[in-house]
Amino acid sequence: MAQAAAEMNDDDKALVISQLANGILRLTLNNPPANALSIALMQTLRDELAAAEENREVRVVVIAAAGKLFSAGHDLKEMTGHREDADRGRAFFEKTMRMCSDIMLQITNLPKPVIAEVDGLATAAGCQLVATCDLAICTDTSTFCTPGVNIGLFCSTPMVAISRAAHRKQAMEMLLTGEPVDASAAKEYGLVNRVVPKEYLRTVSDKYASAIASKSPLTLKIGKGAFYQQMDRPLAEAYDYTAWVMTENMLARDAEEGINAFLEKRDPEWTGR
Repeated sequence: MAQAAAEMNDDDKALVISQLANGILRLTLNNPPANALSIALMQTLRDELAAAEENREVRVVVIAAAGKLFSAGHDLKEMTGHREDADRGRAFFEKTMRMCSDIMLQITNLPKPVIAEVDGLATAAGCQLVATCDLAICTDTSTFCTPGVNIGLFCSTPMVAISRAAHRKQAMEMLLTGEPVDASAAKEYGLVNRVVPKEYLRTVSDKYASAIASKSPLTLKIGKGAFYQQMDRPLAEAYDYTAWVMTENMLARDAEEGINAFLEKRDPEWTGR
């Protein structure tokens, strides 16, 4: 794994705390109180995700956060500080938005499932991060919003992920009003999968992660990739594509092993081939 967090003697100084156990990689945003997505934090998160892709021991990634907020989005103080640049901050703003967008694409393209474990406020790019993850589990006191419209900065990049996760009318409601939605509304909208009491958050996310980590890593890679590839295709083309995917999947050794294990009533032994 990337060593940015692991080499720190004091986890309080690490912007992302990395912990790997039983195939589950926990990446904890550690930039309280707001867990703002500063350039430094995003760079660290990007490095950790890149390392996770290469590490065969990682089966599933959980993105959590330290403190009372999941993430308040971009670091507005950091961004405002660059308004004194000769270009009024254009280059820095472009760098910030591009890096954030790259991370969202990185999560979507990662051949391993990513779960958001949310406790507290997820706003703007923080809400975008939740919407981008493959699954999301939150506490019943968590809230979600895209408040950029309130400060003259429409949440256009968060809109990409949120409009693909939530129903269109609800996504527009969030974007146009900037008002927060509670956990139960977030589940109704499609932003999260489960809402649980705070004391059960880690237990439930671990349960999901463990269940996923027990599957064939090759099958997870094939399935996650196919899910996003087929979504925006016309119906007939989507069926053509997924029929080809299933045929290739059927020829994989893990599919042969899994089917034989099912028929023989035993646990499969995955090889990732």
